[in-house]
Amino acid sequence: MGIETACAFTGHRPKSFPWKYSETDPRCLALKASLSEQIAKLVQTGVTDFYSGMALGVDLWCSRIVLDLKQKNPALKLHCILPCEGQEHKWAPSAQKQYHTILSQADEVVYVHQTYSPNCMFERNRYMVDRAGILLAAYTGTYRSGTGMTVPYAGKMGRKTIIIDPKTGDVISHN
Repeated sequence: MGIETACAFTGHRPKSFPWKYSETDPRCLALKASLSEQIAKLVQTGVTDFYSGMALGVDLWCSRIVLDLKQKNPALKLHCILPCEGQEHKWAPSAQKQYHTILSQADEVVYVHQTYSPNCMFERNRYMVDRAGILLAAYTGTYRSGTGMTVPYAGKMGRKTIIIDPKTGDVISHN
């Protein structure tokens, strides 16, 4: 596997979206549809490896999309890159269940650190970008966030970046 056939995901947590945790909100459904469309397009261009940081929201949604596509295309691989053990411990029980279900179906699970540290989330994000030629981001433009640090890092590393604005639905691609 080369980085040209790999894509990493990043996106804000649900609390940052106008619809918060309401996954039945039409705006959330529209974002999920856009993510699904972009992932399917990447698969059509030969992308086979997908890196997820497994955070609430965008990461879990993208992971689920990849696993659904993998049922028809077993060449696809989901790599779950976790910042530390127990990142899900404070989540709602339903989110924890979804997290563990995805991990059980992943092709690879990597812990960047065994225990939490102040930089483990950023190190997880850099780990993914360093291994993927493409970054798919659901990004509002907020710089004071993990996604807000990951998008510029991907640009600095020369990665192709596909940004979906969750508020407008606009898709912007940077090479």
